[in-house]
Amino acid sequence: MGIPGLNNHNNGQQRLGITEPISLAGPTEDDVIKTRELEKYLQGVGLYESQQEAVGREEVLGRLDQIVKIWVKNISRAKGFNEQLVQEANAKIFTFGSYRLGVHGPGADIDTLCVGPRHATRDEDFFGELWKMLSEMQEVTELHPVPDAHVPVMKFKFNGISVDLLYARLALWVIPEDLDISQESILQNVDEQTVLSLNGCRVTDQVLRLVPNIQTFRTTLRCMRFWAKRRGVYSNVAGFLGGINLALLVARICQLYPNALPNMLVSRFFRVYTQWRWPNPVMLCAIEEGSLGLPIWDPRRNPKDRYHLMPIITPAYPCMNSTYNVTASTLRVMSDEFRRGSEICEAMEASKADWDTLFEPYPFFESYKNYLQIDITAENADDLRQWKGWVESRLRQLTLKIERHTYGMLQCHPHPGEFSDKSRPFHHCFFMGLQRKQGVPVNDGEQFDIRLTVEEFKHSVNAYTLWKPGMDIHVSHVKRRNIPNYIFPGGVRPPCPSKVTTENKQSSKLRGSGHGQAEKPQGSKAVAVEGDDVRKRKRSEDNMNNNSKNPKPSVSLPLPSREVHEDRTPISASGSCSMKFDESEVNSMSGQKSEKLGLKSPGEIPSGHSGTNGLVTTNQQGNPILAATGNSKEEEKLAIEKIMSGPYNAHQVFLEEPEELEDDTEYGNQVKDSGESMKNNNLESSNSKPAVAEVPVFSKETTCSTYLHLNEGLEELEPAELPAPLLSVTPAPVPLKKPLIRLNFTSLGKAADKSS
Repeated sequence: MGIPGLNNHNNGQQRLGITEPISLAGPTEDDVIKTRELEKYLQGVGLYESQQEAVGREEVLGRLDQIVKIWVKNISRAKGFNEQLVQEANAKIFTFGSYRLGVHGPGADIDTLCVGPRHATRDEDFFGELWKMLSEMQEVTELHPVPDAHVPVMKFKFNGISVDLLYARLALWVIPEDLDISQESILQNVDEQTVLSLNGCRVTDQVLRLVPNIQTFRTTLRCMRFWAKRRGVYSNVAGFLGGINLALLVARICQLYPNALPNMLVSRFFRVYTQWRWPNPVMLCAIEEGSLGLPIWDPRRNPKDRYHLMPIITPAYPCMNSTYNVTASTLRVMSDEFRRGSEICEAMEASKADWDTLFEPYPFFESYKNYLQIDITAENADDLRQWKGWVESRLRQLTLKIERHTYGMLQCHPHPGEFSDKSRPFHHCFFMGLQRKQGVPVNDGEQFDIRLTVEEFKHSVNAYTLWKPGMDIHVSHVKRRNIPNYIFPGGVRPPCPSKVTTENKQSSKLRGSGHGQAEKPQGSKAVAVEGDDVRKRKRSEDNMNNNSKNPKPSVSLPLPSREVHEDRTPISASGSCSMKFDESEVNSMSGQKSEKLGLKSPGEIPSGHSGTNGLVTTNQQGNPILAATGNSKEEEKLAIEKIMSGPYNAHQVFLEEPEELEDDTEYGNQVKDSGESMKNNNLESSNSKPAVAEVPVFSKETTCSTYLHLNEGLEELEPAELPAPLLSVTPAPVPLKKPLIRLNFTSLGKAADKSS
């Protein structure tokens, strides 16, 4: 299962990547000490599996390899092959993902790929005969085939170890035992599912080839995976970073600092990606056109690629964007986390913070006052598992619809996990934090109605082809104080955070190291400095809109402060029945002028550095951008700017997602074809936007919407006829079309009076 040539520890003599490294500087004595501390920390939090579990995984993989070899011989004999061909028939198991990268932890599943010959079909043989063999084995439990997925997969547990098994049907009659799947010729004459299934292994192996030091890469990646999970930004399906995304980001940092130890690489990870000008792509190597004509990521040719906000490109042909799920809201969340990590790492260099500070869990249910709660139920465990996977894959669509229908004025922060109420059988729920876009003046009484958007989302979810009676979805608006207790550990709600304890615990540390912000008077009151553990997502504009429009000198800025207080007023259910947010919560940055991180516009990037494929170039000779010895932070910032001004041929991102949104890779084919396009449905009003500056009128007799009903603090979204036109305020000034979402904002003075 291994491949040759992976132990290529680089001492700086060989350059990897599409640019010269930023620095060839080696580790200092302090780096060695702090790296040991980091490794000890990661071991202490249980990120490494035991030797017994490692042996168990090897045994499972060996047993699985034997099973597929028996399987392919059985189907060859059943298809009438002579005994010689039956004996030559072969199948082989490969691994990919975290296990292949060497960064898996205890209890992690094993991503595996079965490669079979051309006569072993996917539907009849893999999901038929092999499934039957596995179902009859006592070692196999929780066998769950997903043949209709975009990437078909068979999920099961083997001796208690979770396995995800893909299948690649090659155009070969005999699969050699020494098969090299890294060769481009392996993709000849195969179907799309096989290309996608092979891509995981090909990408994983290529990543390991393109890093200068594999062990350093693994330790750094373990650290960043742990950080992403603790900070709530580890979930590809939710629009954040998945395992392969983080692997590619870390690998690029390893290329830029080839002689650094994990301690420095973690710091540079945050420094580089805080300064990164998205949507400039992150790439480990040049994008190859290939000779098979397979589609590759190229925003110049492929219109859908132009909508990608945070491109992280896979290094194996066909090169794809691994982060097409990222939305404007999730990019904002991740950008804030990159900035926070950079500040903490600088404080750690001054011995004013520690690893606990960096890995402090993000308090999602303390960071917003308003949430969307999405509850799902089913009749039994199997139905719930299928229904959960489908709904989870659609939640990104809800975020995109909210962004699009409010022109980015309402921002969503999806929680990457799900919760279950043990008192309710076969139940899961998801949450999204809601807040108004920061830095935009608030008009008194301005409203955004989310009712039609939610109905449109539910309509698309209920188009599930495998829907069964009992599969239900319920969306409601819930205030922070009404978050159900089963969400919290042990079912116990934590006490309300104190302004001077929880909030300022870390900010006091950062103030001492220059990373905090002193208290500023606002009106007649002073606003407490916000700590890292209760930081709410706030920026004047999204990075995707700002960084390409403000070619200013690069500066480092503290985040604006915000006082967090618990809203103790009941939810209003009068008038328009809309969600109401206090300005102190959703617009604390209004009236504050904050300087943006100065980055060049993609249009200013020179285009003369084009390689044979016209996308990137690879210089064969050159020197590191900085000297191999010490360098200042400002010089390093300029070096990072130079990295993005070199071989990249950046694209101008489109500000609105195309109507036909990309589906999740696992559930992309499971939408009902009802014969009536969603675009023609009266709920899909976003698709009927006028081409000229006019506002469509909704008739109260024909427009179906939802009302928010007060239910002990829970605003339920239920169908109802609108008694009046939805729009009660002037629409957004730039895109003159009618928003579907409405929020109600009061003045800061009113909010202060209510909370007093």
